[in-house]
Amino acid sequence: MREEFRLRWARPLAVVVAVILLDQLTKAWILQTLGPNEGTTRPLLGAWLSFTYVKNNGVAFGLFRGIPYFFTITSIVISIGAILFYRFQLPNNRPWVQYSLGLIVGGAIGNIIDRVRYSYVVDFVHVRWFPGIFNLADSAITIGVIMLAGYLLLFGESRATAPSSPGDETLLGELLSQEQWPGRGDRQ
Repeated sequence: MREEFRLRWARPLAVVVAVILLDQLTKAWILQTLGPNEGTTRPLLGAWLSFTYVKNNGVAFGLFRGIPYFFTITSIVISIGAILFYRFQLPNNRPWVQYSLGLIVGGAIGNIIDRVRYSYVVDFVHVRWFPGIFNLADSAITIGVIMLAGYLLLFGESRATAPSSPGDETLLGELLSQEQWPGRGDRQ
């Protein structure tokens, strides 16, 4: 059990914790520095990049505003689904997959924390040419999804299942060789 945790869960858990901490610290700093007035801006790189405080009670790019509890529940369900998918369908002993899961789940939890605490997500990274304002959790989710998609595209579905142990093939062979249907072998 400890060995499985170390091999499959320690790395993603460390990434989840790091993403949540960094996300919540940056949001606390933004609230202290730019809050409480939504729309307050602090330029960073001229007109190209700034911090702009926004309360997002919708989803990406502020779509579907006004139903924050729906998105809280769906975010929790998607996070649980990602963990189950990682456990049962992905090659969960691969570091690349482990890092991607950690980024996705850590980002999702960071935004869930905001939704529970404030009924909205604190967004603040404003890249002028980009269509929306986002935060560190959103970036972690995006990077994690790109990493996972890239892995699956490069290595395909055939490697996307966890490797089976030699005992599984032996057991399957034994089961298939056994007489499963009474009376079937009696006909000649």
